[in-house]
Amino acid sequence: MKLVAVDIGGTHVRFALASVARGRVTDLGTATTLRAADHASFEAAWASFALAQAEPVPRAAAVAVACPVRGDELQLTNNPWRIRPDSIGKMLGVDAHLLINDFEAVGHAVAQLGTADLRHICGPNIALPRRGITTIVGPGTGLGVAQLLRDGETYQVVACEGGHVDFAPLDAVDDAILADLREAYGRVSVERIVSGPGLSAIDAALARLEGRSSWQRGDEALWTAALTGTDDRSVAALDRFCRCLGAIVGDLALAHGPTAVVIAGGLGQKLADHLPDSGFAERFVAKGRFQALMSTIPVKVVAHPQPGLFGAAAAFARAHCR
Repeated sequence: MKLVAVDIGGTHVRFALASVARGRVTDLGTATTLRAADHASFEAAWASFALAQAEPVPRAAAVAVACPVRGDELQLTNNPWRIRPDSIGKMLGVDAHLLINDFEAVGHAVAQLGTADLRHICGPNIALPRRGITTIVGPGTGLGVAQLLRDGETYQVVACEGGHVDFAPLDAVDDAILADLREAYGRVSVERIVSGPGLSAIDAALARLEGRSSWQRGDEALWTAALTGTDDRSVAALDRFCRCLGAIVGDLALAHGPTAVVIAGGLGQKLADHLPDSGFAERFVAKGRFQALMSTIPVKVVAHPQPGLFGAAAAFARAHCR
């Protein structure tokens, strides 16, 4: 069966033609990326994609959206589009469709991707266990969290709000980060630190401790300088980011009942080269009496270029083609 897979984010909407059979994705075509700001609505973006195809698009769709999928009307995060779930089939002109949260879609992708699409970071260099719980964590605009429950050939994805648990500092630098963010927000969740905007918060705390001015050229420029290594202070902030991410991911895995961890999200692949040589692994396993247990957990990063599209198609396959 063929369908249109869609991944709607705050800035871009991505489309791809997919083939599914027996509950799995058999092929995912080349992604088409459109700027959401260039289209008045999801329907308009869909029409633009369909018009560019050589043949009529399939009458089936799997749509992943960057917001909770509940209620009569969905308001996307950082995107003015509104989607009414009850009318989406008629709006797109499809006979079958699935609407799913974008990070839940990533969970389905992790369940069906091959070992080549997962890059090893730390812990035992083994495949994901076929039974047990895999914790999926995705730093991006926020911090997505999901659980993948596997039982041999079957699996279930559970979306959760783990990105909003309290941040627990582990040293004086973490204390400084927490103090700055508490002054701004009161309660400080972990996604205030290990998300796209979190790097600026970390840099500001380091600047205060060192008696210097903080970065003033915006989040994107800060991330570029940190990832390319062109600014020593930005690199220090990135290392602290990775340390905090390791501690937080370890906490989430320990709470879920750990067998494996997969890092996804908009920043996941960008961080893949930095995590192994940072303090990520040290902080991940530093759980006191459970350090030995944490050392047995494989940690991977999703290397597939379009996990949202793949996961949307995978979720559709599970729902309609089993």
